[in-house]
Amino acid sequence: MNLNINKVKITVTVPPEHTKKVRDAICNAGAGIIGNYTYCTISNECIGTFKPTAAANPYIGEKNKVEFVKEEKIETLCDINIAKKVIKKLKEAHPYEEPAINIIPLINEEDL
Repeated sequence: MNLNINKVKITVTVPPEHTKKVRDAICNAGAGIIGNYTYCTISNECIGTFKPTAAANPYIGEKNKVEFVKEEKIETLCDINIAKKVIKKLKEAHPYEEPAINIIPLINEEDL
């Protein structure tokens, strides 16, 4: 089987009040295109956990304390050729010092 990776799925969690800003940033950078549709994303509410170290500069929470916060997880598709640009724009729009970004390679249906 010969697989060509042309697209990736990008996921990131974000505080709910920043969802629109991050979604706009990634879609304006070219992510979220499926056929004749643009701005294609999905998001759902979730609970994020983290513990900032003494060296951290947390947007939410206190250093050395486990935090449980409401977040939204945004998912979108992206051509692999522009993925670095999209991730750069995502990071610029995201309030966290270290956003949790997943980049998942996708295979084409015709390659199955």
